Amino acid sequence: MSKHKVLVADPIADAGIDELKADNSLDVDVRIGISEEELLKDAGLYEAIIVRSQTKITEDVINKAAKLKIVGRAGVGVDNIAIPAATKNGVIVMNTPAGNTISTAEHAFGLMASLARNIPQAHATVTGGGWGRKDYKGVELNKKTLAILGMGRIGTEFARRAIAFGMTVLAYDPYLSPSRAKTLQVELFQDVDSIVAKADFITLHMPLTDETKHIINEERLKICKKGARIINCARGGLIDENALLDSIESGHVAGAALDVYEESEPPPEGYALLKSKKIVFTPHLGASTAEAQENVGIEIARNVRNFLVDGTIINSVNTPSVDSKTAQLLEPYLNLAESMGKMLSQISPQGAESICIRYSGKVAEMDTSLVTRAALKGYLERACGEESVNYINAPGVAEKLGLTLSETRPSDENEFTELIEIETTNENESASISGTFYGAAPRIVTINGHRVEADPVGHVLLVSNTDVPGVVGAIGTVLSKHKANIATMCLSRNQVGDLALTVLNLDDDLDQSARDELLAYESIHSAKLVEL
Repeated sequence: MSKHKVLVADPIADAGIDELKADNSLDVDVRIGISEEELLKDAGLYEAIIVRSQTKITEDVINKAAKLKIVGRAGVGVDNIAIPAATKNGVIVMNTPAGNTISTAEHAFGLMASLARNIPQAHATVTGGGWGRKDYKGVELNKKTLAILGMGRIGTEFARRAIAFGMTVLAYDPYLSPSRAKTLQVELFQDVDSIVAKADFITLHMPLTDETKHIINEERLKICKKGARIINCARGGLIDENALLDSIESGHVAGAALDVYEESEPPPEGYALLKSKKIVFTPHLGASTAEAQENVGIEIARNVRNFLVDGTIINSVNTPSVDSKTAQLLEPYLNLAESMGKMLSQISPQGAESICIRYSGKVAEMDTSLVTRAALKGYLERACGEESVNYINAPGVAEKLGLTLSETRPSDENEFTELIEIETTNENESASISGTFYGAAPRIVTINGHRVEADPVGHVLLVSNTDVPGVVGAIGTVLSKHKANIATMCLSRNQVGDLALTVLNLDDDLDQSARDELLAYESIHSAKLVEL
């Protein structure tokens, strides 16, 4: 059995490397400081690459790495990894958001305390031979109002420390539920303007996206309380730094503390903010503790190993996370959903504009994000032609094709203990399919509103006909003539004499001439062979 080949391109904890090397199924190359040229030349050798922030995993690298399955980032930020290219090529990108949680939260809190009491400025004065006590009068944290923008792991830990210091904590996070906010003892706000207007201190703990870029801008700085102080240990670019400097120089904002920077790290020559005596600077130290470095190295090594060996996906930034136990539980649903997607793609009207996936019963109680991706993958495979579609890039491919995706959990009861339904629509037409399990066996149970029972495998012949005598005999005659063996057969009609559907699982392919013969019968309107 061939080994999974892993490249460690940046320094991580020795304990992490030791864990990788201890697994006999892995072949580990440690090439710290590998050049861009070497990486491009050798990328095709590896199934996994582990980096920190130094090595750039560019689109060119990903395109060269035909075997690459996963890129692991020992740390949080993934700016050095071409996520869109990875997603397009079906490469999972993992990071380690938990490993430096405490380190970053503590650093951000330390910056807030330093900012409140002017500690760095006072230190510089004393070491420079001065004293100047009156120049450095600060403010207490106790009974002050703190606004936290982003209540992920780090924001949550910051909140706990702030509450311990007697602060009133307000929170903004579109993904934080009211019940969770109550548990954390924070007041949840629905918009940024309202929260910054009430805060004495503002700390940012969110990713940099198109939506969050310059979330603290000139307009919002004007809304801030006079004397507010701002801390950013998250990502450069969350704050419009020019606007921040203007607000500080005008006296409206009392000061700021920055561990991250918008233009570059380190800041460029002539960086205007460095002239301000009211800003505390640190050189991106959020994760720089011995404990954090150890933790992220071990965590990424373990997560990459677990993915390669048993399929566990933890902390992926471009696909849902799933542990090995859940992966095993989901496997039947993934297979069924993918087959249903394939079938639907072959019976859907052209130019479908939307796809809706509905979950009912037991399956509706699960995290179905991966099941939805499986359905999309199946549906899109034929549409994509030469372009590879997978669980990772399926949502992006759908978006590129102009296909709107929705996922619902209807409350209406049905006869099945669990049911997956998929429907596509365009302006004028729709097509639908639903599936379930009979015991452990997957079954298609409706096609375009017709109740059926079919195996979602192999060659499936769908015959649409008027419900009149002789049709079944005609189908049997034609299939027999062409030596097509029927594995299963299901007849479905909604009303006597109305349109009916005959579904047949065949052992082998059925050529076009046979389908043309079927269409020669007046009562048969269509004969579609679906390949699964």
